[in-house]
Amino acid sequence: MNLEGKLIANRYEIIEKVGNGGMATVYKAKDQILNRFVAIKILKDEFTTDQEFIKRFNSEAQAVASLTNPNIVAVYDVGSEGNLYYIVMELVQGKTLKEVIQEEGKISWKWSVKVAIQIAKALDTAHKNNIIHRDIKPHNIIITEEGVAKVTDFGIAKAVSNSTITAFGTTLGSVHYFSPEHARGGYTDEKSDLYSLGVVMYEMLTGKVPFDADTPVSVALMHMQEKPIEPITLNPNIPVSVNKIVVKAMQKDASLRYQTAQELLQDLEMALKNPDGNFVFMRDTRK
Repeated sequence: MNLEGKLIANRYEIIEKVGNGGMATVYKAKDQILNRFVAIKILKDEFTTDQEFIKRFNSEAQAVASLTNPNIVAVYDVGSEGNLYYIVMELVQGKTLKEVIQEEGKISWKWSVKVAIQIAKALDTAHKNNIIHRDIKPHNIIITEEGVAKVTDFGIAKAVSNSTITAFGTTLGSVHYFSPEHARGGYTDEKSDLYSLGVVMYEMLTGKVPFDADTPVSVALMHMQEKPIEPITLNPNIPVSVNKIVVKAMQKDASLRYQTAQELLQDLEMALKNPDGNFVFMRDTRK
């Protein structure tokens, strides 16, 4: 379906397609009322017949629209027209963090920590508003031309996971970043997002994901059962404190991880000031 040139809600003129995800197609559009460019995310047809999903999609989008943080892609509007369901968002010029990693391989530890700080700030705002992202991965983090990290797609994963649709295509790229409890199909909370951020840091610092295999199921099992190689083993330039932060964030047992984004933020900021310091408190792992 070609939407270019179409006017949605008598307001948003679709200009061109800019991206394609598992659940939605993203277009650049012109908001005729406020005379500005926006991104408009339009749900794919296969999702529009599931009323329960649509309801969750709308309520999650409305919740996210209440979040204001420079590190969160702003949601301006959510609605439908006929069988088109859309979210209107801030148009961010830049590349996804995944594209940056693919182009550069591993990223310097300082820059990695600075990006992680921004993601943690976004999560802190969301978590304080009772919104869990559930799909933190480099593909959902946009690095602007000014070097600012912005997290997108808040709450959409929840709409999918609670829906009767098994949108398997959407989990394929995500399983590399799933917390063990998410991989198991269990309860996910703030600490699941912090695990995923640990995996994102791991990939920035080493150029690799901690667990990889031929099938999503195999990767999920590795998250549940296997211990990752510590990032410092793959990249000896990582300071001890940064290595410990990643190891702590990626603990299998959620009670041993950082408990809040704020707690993680404090250690990340300390790592920039005192990279060789021994300040990362590891909870007792003895059973």
